[in-house]
Amino acid sequence: MGTDITGDGEPSSPLPVPDGLDDNGFPLSNSPTSAAAATSSFADDFYRSGIDWSSLRAAPSPSPSEEPGKKKSGGFLVQRSLFQAWGLDKRPRREEEAAGVMGGAEAGASSAPSVSWPGRKRRRGGEVESAADRKPLACPFYKKIPGTPFTVDAFRYGAVDGCYAYFLSHFHHDHYGGLTKKWCHGPIYCTALTARLVKMCLSVNSEYIYPLELDKEYVIEGVAVTLLEANHCPGAALIHFRLRDGKTYLHTGDFRASKSMQLHPLLQRGQINLLYLDTTYCNPKYKFPPKEDVIDFAVRTAKRYLQKEPKTLIVVGAYSIGKENVYLAISKALQVPIYTDASRRRILHSFGWLDLSKKICSDSQSSSLHVLPLSSLRHEKYLETLKQRFLAVLAFRPTGWTFSEATGNQLDLIKPSSRGKITIYGVPYSEHSSFSELREFVMFLRPQKIIPTVNVGNAASRDKMQAHFREWLKGFDTTIVPPVPKSEEQPISSVKVKIGILCSDAEKVSNFQSCTGC
Repeated sequence: MGTDITGDGEPSSPLPVPDGLDDNGFPLSNSPTSAAAATSSFADDFYRSGIDWSSLRAAPSPSPSEEPGKKKSGGFLVQRSLFQAWGLDKRPRREEEAAGVMGGAEAGASSAPSVSWPGRKRRRGGEVESAADRKPLACPFYKKIPGTPFTVDAFRYGAVDGCYAYFLSHFHHDHYGGLTKKWCHGPIYCTALTARLVKMCLSVNSEYIYPLELDKEYVIEGVAVTLLEANHCPGAALIHFRLRDGKTYLHTGDFRASKSMQLHPLLQRGQINLLYLDTTYCNPKYKFPPKEDVIDFAVRTAKRYLQKEPKTLIVVGAYSIGKENVYLAISKALQVPIYTDASRRRILHSFGWLDLSKKICSDSQSSSLHVLPLSSLRHEKYLETLKQRFLAVLAFRPTGWTFSEATGNQLDLIKPSSRGKITIYGVPYSEHSSFSELREFVMFLRPQKIIPTVNVGNAASRDKMQAHFREWLKGFDTTIVPPVPKSEEQPISSVKVKIGILCSDAEKVSNFQSCTGC
């Protein structure tokens, strides 16, 4: 059976919904409550948002041109469109064309290195990153780690009150956005590879950058922190936090779940109390084939086209970092070097991967394999600049957004788009978890709470994700509490919650230990 715990962190019923909030606990437009949400505590924000666990930012004030009394469509929450962030949205003036560069021991164990920020000094007099006269956005609560002075991927909000350590999960723009050479708000913790990119590409002062090794526990501000391989892009990490009271939180950043993650000692040791989950593809229609199968398809297709026309240029679209395994496999199979521009060459060499570095070349005419930004794949002018060397182009666009339910795992059924001598294959090579991989990962971890970090700006999307979470965890008795009518509200001090998995050992459940005998 479970156990009852009293405290402001685990109530069994949501806190009373204050005036100015809707039925789901979100701020009503023009409500003074909405302005205060940004500065309230994590617990207040968490339970004010009901079970949706989303950003609590208020709706923008209506513009003078809007008709009075006209209800504006949409919601009160704002989430960056991943289509836009990754160069798949054709809106003019995109903020980024491709996510990338420009654009266990217990806490306190003596064997763990201790890291702290000297003096906890933060300069507040600098310019706001985007414009000198613009106030930073309020940091949404789902980027804060409760019970710690930490945030994750929260660089566009300036100096976050109460934050003394800023974690960066990986070097994609939708995660490091706001981080510039003017950064002065506190230490940045990330993997060594990400740290090199932050210094090299953003010119951030080394004084603020603290690289951490994978699978090594550090004690930062009294919290045990361990970075784990995320199976996303080079340098990406899952971030595991173990607090002084024994609670454990896992932030996935962006990741592709794999069975090897289930073998990690930290994830096998016991239950995760709070999981920040990359829900990019939390939709049953996304059932990606294994990455190895997609790479094999790309290699076979490239060989077939070269047999038909030896003067074919093979192009792989990629972000500034990510998709390296696709073009490296093609390079090895065709025994040709990899050409890309100077900026990407600099980045790739910084990885320190010898098998990749020795394949990179600087002469576009000497290689039939080129790596270009994803947004450049439809530019016929590129072929014209190389028309004396190549007569046709075969391009691959490797992203999960190209996945089709009709094709599924039968990659040979993929139909390319062609225009003249240019052929483009959209291949479902994803560095994010598919729906089935998310389900397996969550069912393995059995977290007490899940906070989705992507696609949370739409109420319908949030509801669907919460329904999936309940389905995945219903056999483990992980409590997800629905809102209650105001007549049934309880005082904060008397609220309790049943936690843990179904187990006859109450002591194990109360100490957040996994049960191996049930």
